[in-house]
Amino acid sequence: MQGKGNEKELHRGLEERHITLMSLGAAIGVGLFLGSASAIKLAGPGILLAYGFSGIIMFFIMRALGEMAIQKPVAGSFSKYARDYLGPLAGYLTGWNYWFLWVVTCMAEITAVGIYMKYWFPDVPTWIWALAALVIMTTVNFLAVKAYGELEFWFALIKIVTIIAMIAISAGMIVFGIGNGGIATGIHNLWEHGGFLPNGISGVLMSLQMVMFAYLGIEMIGVTAGEVKNPEKTLAKAIDSVFWRILIFYVGALFVIMAIYPWNEIGTQGSPFVLTFEKFGIKSAAGIINFVVLTAALSSCNSGIFSTGRMLFNLAEHGEAPKQYSALTKGGVPGKAVLASAAALLIGVVLNYMVPAKVFTWVTSIATFGAIWTWAVILLSQIRYRKSLQPEMQKQLKYKMPFFPYASYVSLAFLAAVIGLMAYNPDTRIALAVGPAWFGILVAFYYGKGLHKRNQKEYSQEKQIG
Repeated sequence: MQGKGNEKELHRGLEERHITLMSLGAAIGVGLFLGSASAIKLAGPGILLAYGFSGIIMFFIMRALGEMAIQKPVAGSFSKYARDYLGPLAGYLTGWNYWFLWVVTCMAEITAVGIYMKYWFPDVPTWIWALAALVIMTTVNFLAVKAYGELEFWFALIKIVTIIAMIAISAGMIVFGIGNGGIATGIHNLWEHGGFLPNGISGVLMSLQMVMFAYLGIEMIGVTAGEVKNPEKTLAKAIDSVFWRILIFYVGALFVIMAIYPWNEIGTQGSPFVLTFEKFGIKSAAGIINFVVLTAALSSCNSGIFSTGRMLFNLAEHGEAPKQYSALTKGGVPGKAVLASAAALLIGVVLNYMVPAKVFTWVTSIATFGAIWTWAVILLSQIRYRKSLQPEMQKQLKYKMPFFPYASYVSLAFLAAVIGLMAYNPDTRIALAVGPAWFGILVAFYYGKGLHKRNQKEYSQEKQIG
């Protein structure tokens, strides 16, 4: 137990293996196990192009974050960087947006928990399971950060081992016919049912919103920066390894699924992972896989409650959220901030009760809008950060954004294109109503409470000191 003198700051209890697995756990959740079925319907096998190209963009965004996080490792990192390089309003909006984004994302995760539990309990309403998931994950988040990191490490490991096993088993079926009577399935399903791009390039483009939702969570490495031991070594290694692992898991898993199973049949009877193992001939495996995807959703929700608690803590420290949310428990956990975030998640339980069929599409599109704001702010902050450095200091950077500034601008243009596609698609258009309305409320509160005057004064003083 830490002494009372340390209770005013977050504890640096997370090691490299913790944050690598935590960010993998956050990103490999509902987006892969449940969201991929929706994306496959839109793009067919061409979804592999969407995941591949989006993955490259996410790599640039993560490197931009890493460049700043390694020089200045703080909790709620990109909110702090936005405040430093884009101004107080940008920092305020980014902090509250990220809190909102993870609240909405956790709604998707607890919705998925309800969907997966129907496998065993078809007659129990999904909202009951959603509520149970929320209570359990909130309780877990009251553990000391090292215990939380340890739990999340094993949580994430379950699904990672499962994905690797599925890729290996499926590869055996594709090449050698293992589990298919010795007849190799080959990969002809990738082009036999209407071609590799059955719905054309437009199908691939329309899938980008769901694909980008799948990558949501990688940036969580930035949120953990204030609780990481040896940030310079740990963050750099975690950022690079997480990107490659996620790309392999997403593209690799979907490649073998669509090679074995016709793309137009995936998702019609539940998770593509469950269907793939049933195809392999192990009937009991479907229940096992359902358990794994259930832990995946819980794990991602766990990471989300962790993120929202830390971001609310950071906002409270800057006087932009009620001061009580900056209070820490004896274990160094922002307990009141965690509880406030969990209370907001009850809206997801209510939505599960009222409109269960539409909840998943709604919340994923709203979360994607929030994520795109966060990623754009990371890129814009990094551009301003780099320009603020003298040429000699730029050369001395320990961890650089590659192909700067071109990669930054291409990534920003891609994010803008995804927003345009969300406006075009009637199913995701709700995000472009809810997102700006949320920002409108935040801006009204910011000026109504006079935060702009106080923040501008502090910002000017910091600049003079700097």
